[in-house]
Amino acid sequence: MAKGYWIGRVEVADPEVYKAYVAANAEPFRQFGARFLVRAGRYESPEGTSRSRNIVIEFPSYQAALDCWNSPQYQAAIALRQPVSSIDLVIVEGYDGPQPS
Repeated sequence: MAKGYWIGRVEVADPEVYKAYVAANAEPFRQFGARFLVRAGRYESPEGTSRSRNIVIEFPSYQAALDCWNSPQYQAAIALRQPVSSIDLVIVEGYDGPQPS
């Protein structure tokens, strides 16, 4: 079964208030098996637009990624994030097929 991923680009206007969102998302992320692969590290943006923070979160399945987003716990966390940040987020299914040789 292919894994699921959240890929996000985030702009945070108030880092102190944003900390409440980070604390609130910990439980739904744990519940749905989330694992950060990228969490606001260094980056280059050779094409297109960017934001100051980038995230990639891996879930055990695409369904788990969707279920986390739709969970009441994560929706409550979103309410804390929205007043102090902007985000572009996609939830995608991983790829298990052949790779270039």
